[in-house]
Amino acid sequence: MSQQNATLILASTSPFRRQLLENAGLSLRVVKPGVDERALETPLEGTGTGPEDVALILAEAKAVDVSERHPESWVIGGDQTLSLDDRIFHKPPDMEAARRHLLTLSGHTHHLNTAVVLARGGEAVWRHVAVARMTMRRLDPGFIGRHLARVGGKALESVGAYQIEGEGIQLFERIEGDYFTIVGLPLLPLLAKLREVGAIDG
Repeated sequence: MSQQNATLILASTSPFRRQLLENAGLSLRVVKPGVDERALETPLEGTGTGPEDVALILAEAKAVDVSERHPESWVIGGDQTLSLDDRIFHKPPDMEAARRHLLTLSGHTHHLNTAVVLARGGEAVWRHVAVARMTMRRLDPGFIGRHLARVGGKALESVGAYQIEGEGIQLFERIEGDYFTIVGLPLLPLLAKLREVGAIDG
């Protein structure tokens, strides 16, 4: 199979990553990685591994897992961590956890560390991480409750319990970083690499 005709696979079930790639005109299919993210992340706790490296490790694990099963394809793996000082946040499991997330982030600047890894033949061939600085305005607890009531389960779909493409943008005072990194995939560097390796038309 030639590089130009190789299948492009997204090793992620994130609807946001898939939409970004499809909106960019890419033809791809989604294959769910068989990776237990928490099992991979737990041994890293207390080792000094930074949130950017955690995102890269998880993204690479996903990409390589799927690439081993589909060695002829170009496989894209992505992951994102949210860090505030030394704490790494995960997707809230329920609305009460989402409320606590937003109360903790209120009035502070946190980082979204977004990693993407490209794999082929069961090996990672390219890695990239981008960081966005997100300054949340000071939020009244009552406003947080009303906001979560409006957005509902969408608050549980992202690490910060918000989505800037929706009402989540109202939570912020300042954002430093590109839109694609925030939504979950550093798209421009990825597209450049896919063109370089001949995976997409350049």
